[in-house]
Amino acid sequence: MLFPADVGLDLVKSKIKILTEFLDVYLKIANVHTVDFYTQDVWNQFVALPPETVISRLLCQQGETPEQEMGVSVWDESQKLKDVAAYKRVTQDHSLPNLGVCTALDDLIQEMWGNKQKDVFLKPSTFMSSKKSHEVELMSEVIVSFAKYCNIQQVIDIGSGKGYLSSYLSMQYGLNVYGIDSSSTNTSGANERNRKLKRYWKVYQRQTKHQNQDNSAPENLKEEPMNKMEHFEGAKEQISHGGEQENSPQSQSSHVQTPVTDTSLDSETSEKRNSGVSAQFVGSIDNEFDGTDNLLLEFLSTDAVEMNSLSRKKKDLDDKEKERRKTASLEAKAKQIEEANLYSPLTLHVTSTTELQDIISDIKDSMLVGLHTCGDLASDTLRIFVTKQELKVVCSVGCCYHLLSEEFELSGDCKECCHGPWGFPMSQYLRSSIWRCGRNARMSACLPLERVTFGQGLPSKSLFYRAVLQVIIKEHFESGKAYTTLQRTKNKNVGKIYSKSSSFVDYIRKSVEKLGMDDSKMSDSLIQGYYDRYMPRMKELEAFNLLKVALSPCIEGLILLDRLCYLKEQENVAWSALVQLFDPLKSPRCYAVIGVKKSHCSKSTYHNFDNKF
Repeated sequence: MLFPADVGLDLVKSKIKILTEFLDVYLKIANVHTVDFYTQDVWNQFVALPPETVISRLLCQQGETPEQEMGVSVWDESQKLKDVAAYKRVTQDHSLPNLGVCTALDDLIQEMWGNKQKDVFLKPSTFMSSKKSHEVELMSEVIVSFAKYCNIQQVIDIGSGKGYLSSYLSMQYGLNVYGIDSSSTNTSGANERNRKLKRYWKVYQRQTKHQNQDNSAPENLKEEPMNKMEHFEGAKEQISHGGEQENSPQSQSSHVQTPVTDTSLDSETSEKRNSGVSAQFVGSIDNEFDGTDNLLLEFLSTDAVEMNSLSRKKKDLDDKEKERRKTASLEAKAKQIEEANLYSPLTLHVTSTTELQDIISDIKDSMLVGLHTCGDLASDTLRIFVTKQELKVVCSVGCCYHLLSEEFELSGDCKECCHGPWGFPMSQYLRSSIWRCGRNARMSACLPLERVTFGQGLPSKSLFYRAVLQVIIKEHFESGKAYTTLQRTKNKNVGKIYSKSSSFVDYIRKSVEKLGMDDSKMSDSLIQGYYDRYMPRMKELEAFNLLKVALSPCIEGLILLDRLCYLKEQENVAWSALVQLFDPLKSPRCYAVIGVKKSHCSKSTYHNFDNKF
């Protein structure tokens, strides 16, 4: 092993084996579809306890549950759940935090950054929601740490969406970022949002510096400067919603957007910037102004500054100094042009076979990243990293496990319709066992355990409505053609009708109509009768969903360990790890799979990693 603290392949395989043996028994709960809860009498089939007991035991905080003897069986003789405390304990034991395979984020950042202070001019919370800000700030630290460590300047953001991560990486850290997303709406919005953000970037930078100076000054000197830029809050609002209220973009999703350029300054101002006055003059002027006067200088052409205000007049400079400043000016302009294109949103559907050279002409040693890439895109990100020589580091946070294609879930004609590598399983180790998870279980893996535990419950009433709807469909439309088609296609999704319905009766009528069935023979009182009959059993549905929530970290853990195992099976990967990046209360899909190529690690780098890890 190149890195002593690197979790070895054998350990990862052993944890996968433990999880699969555990889930072979418990997956029956996760694979129950809520739609069939009442039609298949799920509660009485799987649980031998009152729902109130299950809810109270699962939602109690750690330490409030009575201690259970080790080895106590979770199931009774008929394989029904009989001990909730034992069930809760065993699911916790098989969750990622307790499997001993994750690398601590704090240790990773501390070792790679050391005690160096990071200058942060723009906090992501300025223009993002608290959730997105939390994700972007922490993931950026990890990305920049590895980029600096491996001497990488180019980042490719797969599934970049509206460009929150990409724009922050480019503006805060000066990385050259290509954001690739299959939605032209997202890339168009990212273009517009980034254009606005760049327009005010220097302003935010200067204001943050000024505020930091104010915060460190004595109390009697902390007075608000006069004439602060009144448009600052307006600019924040513009950028926060930039790209969300724009006109419709081009319809072809395969179109590749041109790199972003800053068009916020008119041509006249641009010409003045090229007039030959050194950028260092502006720096010296900045130091002579206090308050927000500094901010205005960022948008003034250098010709607009009175030459009398300069500490040294141009005529006083000798030829050598003039030449030096001229050179510095040219270098500053070149850097300005380069920085104007640090972030380039591109519209493209990416798969594991995508050739990056076809879309990025100047591709060089790069880091591949993805923040909450949905379904197979997370798996494809790792495959692209392994197969493309120019990619040296990968940092991928996946989501939407229910959208993964699963190799051993389908059979017959359905399987033949799917092409390309499967999203799950990825590793040769797990594939060799022909292990099947199932879509309902993968859906359960998306349930937010921490949020539910701390009071942010599941949408139980909408789930209850849907389960009762299935009873009505079975009892009134089972012999109909529409019901037969519904069962054959397994398309039981009625969409977001609950939020658009005024009552249970209204929900049922809208749903039945959407499914292509005739409800004309059903009276309102008949429909309401179903609600009255099943409402006393709603607690059963709530309690069973909590059982599924408790299993979610175990199923997610298997999916993520499979991805980590895949990287560790590759001969060209030097180091790989599973790292919890985010607070699960803020961002439930909080784990990143990180890998570093051997080809990019010199012997000295290996030595450094040996010392660090």
